[in-house]
Amino acid sequence: MEKLAMYLEVNQLRERGFKIAAISKKLGISRNTVYRYLDMSFNEATDWVSTLKTRSKKLDPYRDIILIWLKEHPDLSSAQIEDWLKEKVPTIKVGSSTLRSYVSELRDTYHIPKVIRIRDHEAVEELPMGMQVQVDWGETKVKTSLNSEVKLYFISFVLSHSRYKYVEWQDRLFTTRDTIRCHESTFHYFGECQKKSYMTKTT
Repeated sequence: MEKLAMYLEVNQLRERGFKIAAISKKLGISRNTVYRYLDMSFNEATDWVSTLKTRSKKLDPYRDIILIWLKEHPDLSSAQIEDWLKEKVPTIKVGSSTLRSYVSELRDTYHIPKVIRIRDHEAVEELPMGMQVQVDWGETKVKTSLNSEVKLYFISFVLSHSRYKYVEWQDRLFTTRDTIRCHESTFHYFGECQKKSYMTKTT
């Protein structure tokens, strides 16, 4: 009955004039969840809660471990949880949107709001040539030869002084293992570039 109680509280706060953002913050649930509760009638909410009791989900076998991660690290993103889960269970097949919805529901059910941690940034000391590299991840959507759209992920490395660049692409999110492999490939590539540059200067 916890979700039904939440439904009632959301609607009561709305009737008292609270805005969506205020309700979300006060109850520790997402705005989408607030909207979902407000769009349901009481009978619809009751039926929905009843179906939840018997409906099993693909990620239910991993519910406990995901909950432990969320409670220990409230600032975790669903992408990070997906990374950890796929490292722990390499055979699992689950979409990012499915996992994102599951994590969001767990946060709402167990009142685990996402903590936003603000990192302090400061300039680093100037390091010798070849000793500093910037690493960034990103994603983009591209068209295939059949004109369908796919999402690609990349990791890029840029040497601070020479601006040498190295990039790797793949059709899935990067795991820790992927990141380590890409670092090793980067060091090898930059090392070869340095050798070629040295040979050019000495010939």
